[in-house]
Amino acid sequence: MEPVRADLISRARAGDSEAFRALTDPHRRELQVHCYRMLGSFQDAEDALQDTMLAAWQGLAGFEARASIRTWLYRIATNRCLSTLRSVGRRPAKAWDNSRLELPEPSRLGEITWLEPFPDALLDRAIDVPVGPEARYEQTESISMAFVTALQVLPPRQLAVLILRDVLGFRANEVAEMLDSTVPSITSALNRARVGLQQRLPIAEHRPAPAPGSPAEDAIVEKFVRAYESGDIEALVTLLTDDAFSTMPPIPLEYHVRDAVARLCAAILRAGPGFDLVPTRANGQPAFGAYLRSASGNRPGTGLLLLTLSDDQIRGITRFDSSALPWFGLPPSLPSR
Repeated sequence: MEPVRADLISRARAGDSEAFRALTDPHRRELQVHCYRMLGSFQDAEDALQDTMLAAWQGLAGFEARASIRTWLYRIATNRCLSTLRSVGRRPAKAWDNSRLELPEPSRLGEITWLEPFPDALLDRAIDVPVGPEARYEQTESISMAFVTALQVLPPRQLAVLILRDVLGFRANEVAEMLDSTVPSITSALNRARVGLQQRLPIAEHRPAPAPGSPAEDAIVEKFVRAYESGDIEALVTLLTDDAFSTMPPIPLEYHVRDAVARLCAAILRAGPGFDLVPTRANGQPAFGAYLRSASGNRPGTGLLLLTLSDDQIRGITRFDSSALPWFGLPPSLPSR
């Protein structure tokens, strides 16, 4: 162990909170993202992170330095998340408030109602971290809404193994120690998790999204904002792929294929005086705070829209409720104009 690290551990064990922060702060952001991947909820991930840090502070005397501080923290965080997944009910489905408008019949009812977006502002130093040689996914890909959504259908233990092995690249023996298991058991769980994940991930033939901040991304985002803010349904529909989808957790309504999404957008955009969109980013993807115009001039926030892009088109529009706006530094309402 490095002398400086050994000194910090010794001081932290003696109750030095500054030494403890020096040991753990470099890993806080990536641990928060890890908890988010496992739980799919920004709020649950924050709670799990706080529980992890408290457990680490209280359990530092038991740290034997057989693994790095980072690996030890991942062990604690993973098991805290597993406890959450196994013992706590997820965010329940929420009925649509149809006092303002009535939505068209959905294509189906969604089963994952607890999903929440993750602010890109918190991804700095969180996904640009070294991963093990056995990682199979790019860090940016593994924070996308499609990937996080697909993870949520896996059984808890398979979910943990897949993230630790294929996203973070920990070795099988390291994961076995984290989960108090054996290498053969971890390998079996990983194989089952890979099959389950591939059944839920988008078909590989989809064209990739343009690079974040690229001219191609800017162009499709500008077209979407212009169409949405002006209520131009026809222009909006031309931006959608044939297999476009729209979801709105915690409301379990899902709309699949372009015609269904078009009916949903028409119902929303034609029901009132329109919306103003404030750009932000979530899960490595373009997102917007949506604010409803009103005759009084006040513009209350109605939710957060996240776009899933495919080349120069939009494959998905995910709407989250307005409780997500503060996480992105967005106000509850915009001033009158």
